[in-house]
Amino acid sequence: MKLILASNSPRRKKIMAELGLEFEVVPSNYDEKLPDDIFSYEKIEDLATKKCLDVSNRSDKNSVVLAADTVVVLHNRILGKPHSKEEAFNMLKSLSGVTHSVVTSVCGINTKTNRAALLSTTSYVRFNELSDYMINYYIDTYNPLDKAGSYGIQELPPKFLDKYEGSFENIVGLDPEAVTAVLKQLEYELN
Repeated sequence: MKLILASNSPRRKKIMAELGLEFEVVPSNYDEKLPDDIFSYEKIEDLATKKCLDVSNRSDKNSVVLAADTVVVLHNRILGKPHSKEEAFNMLKSLSGVTHSVVTSVCGINTKTNRAALLSTTSYVRFNELSDYMINYYIDTYNPLDKAGSYGIQELPPKFLDKYEGSFENIVGLDPEAVTAVLKQLEYELN
Protein backbone atom coordinates (compact mmCIF):
# COMPACT_ATOMS: atom_id res chain seq x y z
CA MET A 1 0.00 0.00 0.00
CA LYS A 2 1.36 3.42 -1.01
CA LEU A 3 1.60 6.28 1.48
CA ILE A 4 1.06 9.78 0.09
CA LEU A 5 1.75 13.06 1.87
CA ALA A 6 -0.56 15.78 0.52
CA SER A 7 1.88 18.56 1.40
CA ASN A 8 4.98 20.15 -0.06
CA SER A 9 6.10 21.46 3.33
CA PRO A 10 9.78 20.63 3.90
CA ARG A 11 9.05 20.56 7.63
CA ARG A 12 6.29 17.94 7.26
CA LYS A 13 8.41 15.86 4.88
CA LYS A 14 11.25 15.84 7.43
CA ILE A 15 8.93 14.72 10.28
CA MET A 16 7.50 11.91 8.11
CA ALA A 17 11.02 10.78 7.16
CA GLU A 18 12.10 10.85 10.83
CA LEU A 19 9.21 8.46 11.55
CA GLY A 20 10.87 6.03 9.13
CA LEU A 21 7.96 6.21 6.68
CA GLU A 22 8.38 5.77 2.94
CA PHE A 23 6.04 8.12 1.16
CA GLU A 24 5.38 10.01 -2.02
CA VAL A 25 4.59 13.74 -2.08
CA VAL A 26 1.50 14.86 -4.00
CA PRO A 27 0.63 18.43 -2.97
CA SER A 28 -3.01 19.36 -2.59
CA ASN A 29 -4.48 21.91 -5.00
CA TYR A 30 -7.27 22.79 -2.57
CA ASP A 31 -7.63 26.54 -1.99
CA GLU A 32 -7.07 26.99 1.75
CA LYS A 33 -9.09 30.19 2.21
CA LEU A 34 -11.10 30.40 5.42
CA PRO A 35 -14.40 32.32 5.55
CA ASP A 36 -13.13 34.33 8.56
CA ASP A 37 -10.42 34.26 11.22
CA ILE A 38 -12.54 32.99 14.16
CA PHE A 39 -11.00 29.72 15.39
CA SER A 40 -12.86 26.42 15.60
CA TYR A 41 -11.53 22.88 15.44
CA GLU A 42 -14.20 22.12 12.82
CA LYS A 43 -12.74 24.73 10.43
CA ILE A 44 -9.20 23.39 10.65
CA GLU A 45 -10.32 19.76 10.48
CA ASP A 46 -12.46 20.63 7.45
CA LEU A 47 -9.42 22.18 5.70
CA ALA A 48 -7.26 19.12 6.40
CA THR A 49 -10.07 16.84 5.17
CA LYS A 50 -10.61 18.81 1.94
CA LYS A 51 -6.86 18.79 1.20
CA CYS A 52 -6.85 15.03 1.81
CA LEU A 53 -9.90 14.45 -0.41
CA ASP A 54 -8.37 16.52 -3.21
CA VAL A 55 -5.32 14.23 -3.34
CA SER A 56 -7.13 10.95 -2.59
CA ASN A 57 -9.52 11.59 -5.52
CA ARG A 58 -6.43 11.73 -7.79
CA SER A 59 -4.72 8.67 -6.25
CA ASP A 60 -4.90 4.99 -7.12
CA LYS A 61 -7.11 2.69 -5.08
CA ASN A 62 -4.32 1.21 -2.99
CA SER A 63 -3.12 4.30 -1.13
CA VAL A 64 -3.29 6.03 2.20
CA VAL A 65 -3.27 9.80 1.82
CA LEU A 66 -2.26 12.07 4.72
CA ALA A 67 -2.96 15.81 4.81
CA ALA A 68 -2.55 18.37 7.57
CA ASP A 69 -3.37 21.94 8.38
CA THR A 70 -1.66 24.00 11.09
CA VAL A 71 -2.88 27.28 12.55
CA VAL A 72 -1.66 29.67 15.20
CA VAL A 73 -4.47 30.88 17.46
CA LEU A 74 -4.41 33.99 19.64
CA HIS A 75 -7.51 35.08 21.61
CA ASN A 76 -9.66 32.69 19.52
CA ARG A 77 -8.47 34.28 16.25
CA ILE A 78 -6.50 32.42 13.58
CA LEU A 79 -3.19 33.99 12.58
CA GLY A 80 -2.53 32.66 9.08
CA LYS A 81 0.45 33.22 6.82
CA PRO A 82 1.27 36.93 6.56
CA HIS A 83 1.04 38.65 3.18
CA SER A 84 3.70 41.29 3.89
CA LYS A 85 6.60 42.05 6.23
CA GLU A 86 4.40 44.65 7.93
CA GLU A 87 1.70 42.05 8.60
CA ALA A 88 4.39 39.64 9.90
CA PHE A 89 5.68 42.38 12.22
CA ASN A 90 2.18 43.04 13.60
CA MET A 91 1.54 39.32 14.16
CA LEU A 92 4.82 38.80 16.01
CA LYS A 93 4.18 41.97 18.06
CA SER A 94 0.76 40.57 19.07
CA LEU A 95 2.39 37.28 20.19
CA SER A 96 4.98 39.09 22.33
CA GLY A 97 4.77 38.10 26.01
CA VAL A 98 1.53 36.12 25.71
CA THR A 99 0.62 32.45 25.37
CA HIS A 100 -0.94 31.29 22.12
CA SER A 101 -1.91 27.87 20.83
CA VAL A 102 -0.86 25.97 17.73
CA VAL A 103 -3.36 23.47 16.35
CA THR A 104 -2.58 20.87 13.70
CA SER A 105 -5.31 18.67 12.24
CA VAL A 106 -4.22 15.49 10.46
CA CYS A 107 -6.59 13.72 8.09
CA GLY A 108 -5.95 10.35 6.49
CA ILE A 109 -7.95 8.50 3.86
CA ASN A 110 -7.51 4.86 2.86
CA THR A 111 -8.48 4.85 -0.84
CA LYS A 112 -8.98 1.06 -0.83
CA THR A 113 -11.52 0.96 2.02
CA ASN A 114 -12.73 4.61 1.75
CA ARG A 115 -12.16 4.94 5.49
CA ALA A 116 -11.06 8.27 6.91
CA ALA A 117 -9.44 9.22 10.21
CA LEU A 118 -8.99 12.66 11.70
CA LEU A 119 -7.04 13.88 14.73
CA SER A 120 -6.20 17.34 16.04
CA THR A 121 -3.33 18.20 18.37
CA THR A 122 -2.94 21.42 20.36
CA SER A 123 0.32 22.79 21.74
CA TYR A 124 0.94 26.04 23.62
CA VAL A 125 3.71 28.57 23.01
CA ARG A 126 4.76 31.62 24.98
CA PHE A 127 7.20 34.18 23.62
CA ASN A 128 9.24 36.51 25.78
CA GLU A 129 8.59 40.24 25.43
CA LEU A 130 9.92 40.97 21.94
CA SER A 131 11.50 44.30 21.08
CA ASP A 132 10.92 45.87 17.66
CA TYR A 133 14.60 45.18 16.94
CA MET A 134 14.17 41.44 17.70
CA ILE A 135 11.08 41.22 15.49
CA ASN A 136 12.71 43.08 12.59
CA TYR A 137 15.85 40.93 12.89
CA TYR A 138 13.72 37.77 12.68
CA ILE A 139 11.76 39.07 9.66
CA ASP A 140 14.97 40.12 7.83
CA THR A 141 16.88 36.90 8.63
CA TYR A 142 14.18 34.23 8.16
CA ASN A 143 11.20 33.93 5.86
CA PRO A 144 8.07 34.50 7.96
CA LEU A 145 5.76 34.83 4.92
CA ASP A 146 5.36 31.07 4.41
CA LYS A 147 4.53 30.27 8.05
CA ALA A 148 1.31 30.44 10.05
CA GLY A 149 1.63 33.11 12.72
CA SER A 150 4.76 34.49 10.98
CA TYR A 151 7.25 32.15 12.67
CA GLY A 152 8.82 28.72 12.65
CA ILE A 153 9.59 27.52 16.19
CA GLN A 154 12.55 25.45 14.93
CA GLU A 155 14.37 28.60 13.72
CA LEU A 156 13.62 31.12 16.47
CA PRO A 157 16.64 33.12 17.63
CA PRO A 158 17.76 32.84 21.28
CA LYS A 159 15.64 34.83 23.76
CA PHE A 160 12.49 34.65 21.57
CA LEU A 161 10.89 31.62 23.17
CA ASP A 162 9.89 31.63 26.84
CA LYS A 163 8.39 28.10 26.86
CA TYR A 164 6.15 25.64 25.06
CA GLU A 165 3.85 22.85 26.24
CA GLY A 166 2.87 19.81 24.21
CA SER A 167 4.37 18.40 21.04
CA PHE A 168 7.23 20.45 19.57
CA GLU A 169 6.74 18.77 16.16
CA ASN A 170 3.07 19.78 16.24
CA ILE A 171 4.20 23.41 16.46
CA VAL A 172 6.54 22.75 13.51
CA GLY A 173 3.55 21.43 11.53
CA LEU A 174 2.91 17.71 12.12
CA ASP A 175 2.58 15.72 15.34
CA PRO A 176 4.23 12.28 14.94
CA GLU A 177 1.87 10.67 17.47
CA ALA A 178 -1.15 11.94 15.52
CA VAL A 179 0.33 10.59 12.26
CA THR A 180 0.92 7.18 13.84
CA ALA A 181 -2.58 7.08 15.37
CA VAL A 182 -4.27 8.05 12.08
CA LEU A 183 -2.27 5.45 10.11
CA LYS A 184 -3.17 2.74 12.64
CA GLN A 185 -6.87 3.63 12.37
CA LEU A 186 -6.58 3.23 8.60
CA GLU A 187 -4.85 -0.16 8.95
CA TYR A 188 -1.63 1.05 7.36
CA GLU A 189 1.25 -1.28 8.23
CA LEU A 190 3.80 0.56 10.36
CA ASN A 191 7.30 -0.92 10.57
